Amino acid sequence: MAACGRGSSVLAAVSRRRWPRASHCLLAAALTLLLPSLCAMQPPPDRDRARDTPPLNHRGQQEIEAVGQGRPQFQGPPQVQPQGPVPAQPRLPFQAQPQGPGQPRAPGQFQAPRKNIWRISEDPMCHEDVARVCPKHTWQNNFAVLECLQDVREVDDEISSDCNHLLWNYKFNLTTDPKFEAAAGEVCKTTLGEVKECADQEPGKGYIISCLIEHRANITEYQCRQFITKMTAIIFSDYQLICGFVDSCKSDINQLKCGSIRPGEKDVHSQGEVVSCLEKALVNEDKLISENCKKAILRVAELSSDDFHLDRHLYFSCRDDRERFCEDIQGGEGRVYKCLFNHKFEDAMSDKCREALTTRQKLIAQDYKVSYSLAKACKVDLRKYRCNADNLPRAREARLSYLLLCLESSVHRGRQVSGECQGEMLDYRRMLMEDFSLNPEIVLNCRTEIELHCSGLHRKGRTLHCLMRLGRGDKGSLGQSCQQALQSLIQETDPGADYRIDRALNEACESVIQTACKHIRNGDPMILSCLMEHLYTEKMVEECEHRLLELQYFISRDWKLDLVLYRKCQGDASRLCHTQGWNQTSEMLPPGAVFSCLYRHAYRTEEQGRRLSRDCRAEIQRILHQRALDVKLEPALQERCIIDLGKWCSEKTDPGQELECLQDHLDDLAVECREIVGNLTELESEDIQIEALLMRACDPVVQTYCHELADNQIDTGDLMECLVQNKHQKEMNEKCTVGVTHFQLVQMKDFRFSYKFKMACKEDVLKLCPNIKKKVDVVICLSTTVRNDTLQDNKEQRVSMKCRKQLRVEELEMTEDIRLEPELYVSCKTDIDKYCQNVPFGNAQVVECLKDVKKFLSNRCHDKIFKLQETEMSDPELDYTLMRVCKQMIKRYCADADSKNVLQCLKQNKNAELMDPKCKQMITKRQITQNTDYRLNPVLRKACKADIPKFCQSVLNNVKDGKELEGQVVSCLKLKYADQRLSSDCEDQIRVIIQESALDYRLDPQLQIHCTKEINTLCAEEAAAQEQTGQVEECLKINLLKITGDACKKEVLNMLQESKADIFVDPVLHAACGLDIKHQCASILPGKGRQMSCLLEALEDKTVRLQPDCKKRLQDRLEMWSYAAKVAPAEGFADLAYQVMTSPSKNYLMGLLALGVCVLFLLGMTCGRITKRVTRELKDRFYLRNKCASQKLLLLLQQDSSL
Repeated sequence: MAACGRGSSVLAAVSRRRWPRASHCLLAAALTLLLPSLCAMQPPPDRDRARDTPPLNHRGQQEIEAVGQGRPQFQGPPQVQPQGPVPAQPRLPFQAQPQGPGQPRAPGQFQAPRKNIWRISEDPMCHEDVARVCPKHTWQNNFAVLECLQDVREVDDEISSDCNHLLWNYKFNLTTDPKFEAAAGEVCKTTLGEVKECADQEPGKGYIISCLIEHRANITEYQCRQFITKMTAIIFSDYQLICGFVDSCKSDINQLKCGSIRPGEKDVHSQGEVVSCLEKALVNEDKLISENCKKAILRVAELSSDDFHLDRHLYFSCRDDRERFCEDIQGGEGRVYKCLFNHKFEDAMSDKCREALTTRQKLIAQDYKVSYSLAKACKVDLRKYRCNADNLPRAREARLSYLLLCLESSVHRGRQVSGECQGEMLDYRRMLMEDFSLNPEIVLNCRTEIELHCSGLHRKGRTLHCLMRLGRGDKGSLGQSCQQALQSLIQETDPGADYRIDRALNEACESVIQTACKHIRNGDPMILSCLMEHLYTEKMVEECEHRLLELQYFISRDWKLDLVLYRKCQGDASRLCHTQGWNQTSEMLPPGAVFSCLYRHAYRTEEQGRRLSRDCRAEIQRILHQRALDVKLEPALQERCIIDLGKWCSEKTDPGQELECLQDHLDDLAVECREIVGNLTELESEDIQIEALLMRACDPVVQTYCHELADNQIDTGDLMECLVQNKHQKEMNEKCTVGVTHFQLVQMKDFRFSYKFKMACKEDVLKLCPNIKKKVDVVICLSTTVRNDTLQDNKEQRVSMKCRKQLRVEELEMTEDIRLEPELYVSCKTDIDKYCQNVPFGNAQVVECLKDVKKFLSNRCHDKIFKLQETEMSDPELDYTLMRVCKQMIKRYCADADSKNVLQCLKQNKNAELMDPKCKQMITKRQITQNTDYRLNPVLRKACKADIPKFCQSVLNNVKDGKELEGQVVSCLKLKYADQRLSSDCEDQIRVIIQESALDYRLDPQLQIHCTKEINTLCAEEAAAQEQTGQVEECLKINLLKITGDACKKEVLNMLQESKADIFVDPVLHAACGLDIKHQCASILPGKGRQMSCLLEALEDKTVRLQPDCKKRLQDRLEMWSYAAKVAPAEGFADLAYQVMTSPSKNYLMGLLALGVCVLFLLGMTCGRITKRVTRELKDRFYLRNKCASQKLLLLLQQDSSL
């Protein structure tokens, strides 16, 4: 081993001046290590070697044979004495001979082969083994025999120790003999002329061959390349032939018990298993290898990187697998390695080969140069982008992860990296994702998690996905160090740039990609985006869904891992968020915070200065839309809300439910969680398409009614407003309805959650409603301000015009669902459960139900419903049910009417021929409501503002607080209308009410309350009629004598009294006498009973012939009035005077009254003069009292004359 001494001393760092030569020595001998030797099995060696190494031409073969045609002298390790007599040894021409003086031999020259040629097959030590193992056609070629014997694998074919010893010395002499270099010099003459570094090496030391081996990737001379490949395969099969390797790794071999070679102990031909043991120790983080030995092992692996035959342990372990998987792959340039790597996890792959391949991959992970194809393909790019600076520590720059990060950074920055290099990077990124054991950080930091949760999932990236699932918190949890190691691995492999890197994802999602994403080019980064868009759809399969979410969980925590996002936004991120390079991190701005920074800028208003580029903003929207599918894809949300998620939402596991749950419990959340949920909800209000699940559910409605808004790149809340407006269209499905309603409910928690409302009223809220947060309270505050300004006729409204418009929209939306008015909902929740439990929310159905059972409601709920009705009657546009049912009729009849007069307009057109029956029924329902309490009829309330306290104060005094008047005030005003004592405005409104209630008894609350029994018994048929035309009232009048209840009788008598005031309030009589009114009373103005008096006079006039029906109805009315006068005594002097004035014997009664007054007057005068006992004062009082009574009587007479 003298020839290797210098290399050993250099590897031990004794002499740095001799490092280049020692390095060549190490290079020349290193490949021996990785070519394991005698294995226990033997396939045909010739076919395998012949395929992988092209044959030399005649000249090259002669050069090699000329070197090997001498029997070696035994040197090096001590001889092992053969059994039997030792044959005489001929002179060994191959042994190095000293040159005599004056006989220098130029490099490259060699002696011509002698006729007495020594052959291994003829040597007594190996003849028997050669005859037994090797084909006969190889016997004449020493190198063919050497290959044959050293590739022996079967135990039965094991060569003898004598032959083994002979071969070892033969190979040792080949390494050290100058003739070997001379042969190389002759075959590689052109190459040596080009590679000056090798030509300048000192001959006879093995350095020239070592140098050529190191530069073999640059050898273009065909024969030279074949020669070098042939020689490396022959020579490097025993680690003792490696210069300095024994000295460098001797202590490690002993420490790790990998076996050692001590002179005199044993003479083993190959030590490939020893090298394999050292390699396993090197890649095992638990075992320490000295730096010198580590360098030697990695250099040996590097030198064997192009031809897998040179890694003897792997070669023998994988020979059968190579035949099975890579039979057609030509050897050289690492092609066989790559083929075997690709089939590493195939079921047919042997465990021994898989283990050897894993060891090889681990070496590549520690030093990328161990991969010949990667080092060659990326050599120029590494130098170009300074990814392998010679002045930096090799331990860092040589690592595969550093190489990938450095080159990926260049690619992401838009720099040009060769396609060949990118292809190699893709292969090795996929390799790292397939096998977690290739990453020392994962093995070290995730060992506990793997043992507990992920054991037995080693193949095809399943272990890594198991760890990712733990990272999501689906089944257990990850430690912080393991989480960081996983995140680093995802950045190194960068599967976001090409989904094929993640084999587990690729296999799980292949069917989905072929169907849903077939329009996207294979390997395009948008494939992942396409898969996210189809998450939770019919096209998605469960396994793909799991793998996708596991990977996206880690991609979402580093914005750079989404390649499309990074490309579109790296300029904006650098400018606005002060980010650094792709593979650089900052403690001040972690990767997860960059995306938050970007989306804050993406949703700035024009006034605030929208500074993101259009492309970047589109990408931000895309990411937000996808992340909304799963709360765990929002890193900040999950981090800040982890406690609240467990507290409030542990049972909400379906897609999208966790965020909805957090929004529902917004007021109960911790401050940090409430802030992030609020910000996200505020963002959704501006762009509801972020809610991807909601958009999918609402797609039919969007396509039919809102497609123009959905196509807009920038949504400002218009799309959600459109969905709310079309919430009850036939295209709306249950999922969409629930989603839209939920978003409306969430908006009630904070006015900021309604984007359009916030933008329109932000300044008004700050000025008029400070410190108010809840939307419903803000709406009430602003609405009250608007109403007060309107009632006070303020010239300038305090609420801006744009806010008033949006305020109206919000008010209308709130009326659709009682839950959108939290105070009302809370007040009536018990009543809802009691009376309306089967009534669905939405379409104001619950509110309508509560109105129907208003008399049974609790006081608190009743008060809220009454206030709601009062608001709706004053502003019918807020009456959701009315506006929904009568929508088309409003367009037809009331298109030009003011919104506050819509109900009034509908009432006027209620009996129109084209009026929709459902709308007519709803109008009647609202009329009934208005007639129950004058406060629910704003027009009547305003018209009778002075009359109500004047004539009906006693009614108001008798009603308890919080109770409805049940039509008492209206009935009071009706009686005063009959007395013709109301103001003109009030009289007009009461006339309308009387006319309407005369046609439909239900519009008279008092009649309905007191005559329910009589209606059901006496007038059931009329009451059951679908169309009410006054038949029930006529029935009650006709059956007046049959009515026993005093209250009902009084109500019927009141109707009779009201009909005397005007014929229009008696629809049956008016219909019967319509023609007679036209002929006999055409010149008489309606109102104040004038037309009724005209008809009565015509009835008494014998010369006038009335229509039979009219005449009969009039006679019936006279009888009714006469009966009413008898059974209904006057309740006061005014009532008595009215009865007298309306009596047919009015003149007679008035005459009697006047006579009585005169008699009383004369008697008073006479008695006063006779007695003289009445003082003057008493006389005056009596005079004044009589005078007052006379004046009242005269007033009544005047009124009667006007009639």
